[in-house]
Amino acid sequence: MTKMPKQPHKDKTVDFDIFVIGGGINGCGIARDAAGRGMNVALAEMNDLASATSSASTKLFHGGLRYLEFFEFRLVREALIEREVLLEAMPHISWPMRFVLPYHADMRFVGDTPLSKLLGGIMPWMKGRRPAWLIRLGLFMYDHLGGRKILPPTTTVNLEQDPAGMPLDDKFVKAFEYSDCWVEDSRLVVLNARDAEQRGAHIMTRTKVTLAERGTDGWVIHTEDRNSGARQSFTAKALVNAGGPWVEKIIQNTARINSTDGLRLVRGSHIVTRKLYDHDRCYFFQGTDGRICFAIPYEGDFTLIGTTDVDHDDPNELPVCSPEEQAYLQEFASRFFKTQIANEDIVWSYAGVRPLYNDGAASATAATRDYVLRIDAANNLPLLNVFGGKITTYRKLAESAMAELTKYLPRLNGATGNWTARVTLPGGDFPVDGFDDLCISIKKRYEFLSDAHIQRLARTYGTEVFDLLGKCTTIADLGTDFGANIYAVELDWSIKHEWVRSAEDFVWRRTRLGLKLDKAQIRKIDSFITDTYKSISTSKARINS
Repeated sequence: MTKMPKQPHKDKTVDFDIFVIGGGINGCGIARDAAGRGMNVALAEMNDLASATSSASTKLFHGGLRYLEFFEFRLVREALIEREVLLEAMPHISWPMRFVLPYHADMRFVGDTPLSKLLGGIMPWMKGRRPAWLIRLGLFMYDHLGGRKILPPTTTVNLEQDPAGMPLDDKFVKAFEYSDCWVEDSRLVVLNARDAEQRGAHIMTRTKVTLAERGTDGWVIHTEDRNSGARQSFTAKALVNAGGPWVEKIIQNTARINSTDGLRLVRGSHIVTRKLYDHDRCYFFQGTDGRICFAIPYEGDFTLIGTTDVDHDDPNELPVCSPEEQAYLQEFASRFFKTQIANEDIVWSYAGVRPLYNDGAASATAATRDYVLRIDAANNLPLLNVFGGKITTYRKLAESAMAELTKYLPRLNGATGNWTARVTLPGGDFPVDGFDDLCISIKKRYEFLSDAHIQRLARTYGTEVFDLLGKCTTIADLGTDFGANIYAVELDWSIKHEWVRSAEDFVWRRTRLGLKLDKAQIRKIDSFITDTYKSISTSKARINS
């Protein structure tokens, strides 16, 4: 465990090796990696952790099957390897899933993919079609590019006999079934931040970096607390810009540096419907327009459908699933299911903005999903700008960031090397196949909990359930019941350990329980969190005075 950096005091200045702007998955992943190498690290997030792109994904650790059509073999291979590396590090918030890909002769490529163009030149009679043999070849590559060891391989499914065929239109008689992994995306971010903090990092949420400028010996970073208005200044040897959709604005307006690198903001929208089928497998749908769409079991009672690819001009414009995108997703999925998805089936929608590197692609779909790191090292004081990336490759991105920064920070040369592979995140210290055993252990100690409550707590907190519940012996010991098996003891934990400051933080990012609560229940949770945090802050102020 590294030494905690000194806390802000009268001089309002703290020295760090690395200061990270942005509390999404890339920023928190870099902070964790750096702190584990013995660096003094600070991170500032202007809102809540995972408040933008990192909580609005399709919730998958996957290689990106469709990226094979763009010949992004390095990206796909890296992501496929990472699936299993990450799975072993966080078996509570990530687990294997099987994806059913129904086949029909109407399937098409997106017209501008490199593979479509290549096949069009060699076999013009195909006219963009995806024949079964080509899909199977792609899945063979998907099975073997990443050296799969844990996940089962692709199989062929007879939809006329398999339960996966029951919800589908009768025209689908054949499918391929392959493996990928689910991940609770926003919890992944929080757990990386928690692990970084436990290794000595200083994590600041709701703290905006207003200005960053190069001084004589390092960066001077000016911040403002968005709740209190309090301002502080920090110094650091290196600055990391992991601002996601705001990366370009941070370069131009915060660091005031000229750069030719830019972002392409692409909005991905999703809809959540009532549960559309009873089995636990996912669907990978390929449309006649060449696009793809997922239908995934979600939070027990729902189905998640997504995503879209639409250019989004302004990072400050709140991304929402537009009526046009909702209609597109409804129509797309309805082409595959026997029962058409009606407006009243939709219980929620969300959208996120992917900050992709602007590679000049003709369409949002074709823009690269690979990450790009750029260093501005004037006066030997590096600014590392992070563009793009996939949630699946966040750990490799962090290692690459450290490799870049090592060139400019002599202190890093003697530090620990790459260390994060398969190192468990908080709560993940149990075997990949040990989730059921964990639930049994929780049940033995807390017999008063329902099985559904145990399952949710185990999926959310892993082995830290025992720390959260402590010596509770009855349901009354859990405190106030807020509905959906949320009790005061869990909210207290989230406030003290997970930077929760509002009901929105808890019900939409630390969990997705907002789907199962009404407005009155959410208001009650918000009041509890506000009062509890205010009480904790007052007590700390008295101790420090």
